[in-house]
Amino acid sequence: MAAQNSPSEISPCNDTSTTTSPASPRPESRPPVSLQQPSNKKGSSKSSKMFRRFRSVFRSFPIITPVCKIPINLHGHDSHIHGGTRMTGTLFGYRKARVNLAIQENSKCLPILILELAINTGKLLQDMGLGLVRIALECEKRPSEKIKILEEPIWTLYCNGKKSGYGVKRDPTDEDLMVMQTLHPISMGAGVIPAEATENPDGELTYMRAHFERVVNSRDSETYYMMNPDGNSGPELSIFFVRVG
Repeated sequence: MAAQNSPSEISPCNDTSTTTSPASPRPESRPPVSLQQPSNKKGSSKSSKMFRRFRSVFRSFPIITPVCKIPINLHGHDSHIHGGTRMTGTLFGYRKARVNLAIQENSKCLPILILELAINTGKLLQDMGLGLVRIALECEKRPSEKIKILEEPIWTLYCNGKKSGYGVKRDPTDEDLMVMQTLHPISMGAGVIPAEATENPDGELTYMRAHFERVVNSRDSETYYMMNPDGNSGPELSIFFVRVG
């Protein structure tokens, strides 16, 4: 279950103004920006600009508390995969819209990858509740270009062996950054962010966060295994990035 802020950490904004002038959020109701630059991005001017942009954008967002509502059983184990590096992975999106995948060094860092997948959010989370889901992302190898595998812009997407459209890498949007900041106290769990907080007509934004083990097989192949704390079975989600050709 997702962690929740204690009442003392939240200062709800009460409308004390007249009916013709909505009240502005009080400064004390906004938590300090705590997302950090990933270690492999320190010194990057692009990341610094993103962080400054996020810091100014976040001031306009309301304070919201994640609520655990998704009936997903997180069965798995917490054992460390040999040669793997622990990361934080978050699946999030509106139930009837495409799901997004965010990868962070940890929950307190800016994302190193945001990927939009051509899979319905509600359907993916439902399938994960029923059994193992394997997502394979493939792109063509271009020997003449020196580009890291996670910097590839577009992928052919396969879900449990069935071609399911594409995965597209994109820069974090204001909403992506709001979601990451809101969830930064949470290391693992599932829940929703209310529709009024995101100001989106698509309704509540659903999320699921867990530890992932990143295994680098080669410069053209990486795998992310979702690890769960119950100690009963293996990962219920595996994501494979592969360059072929």
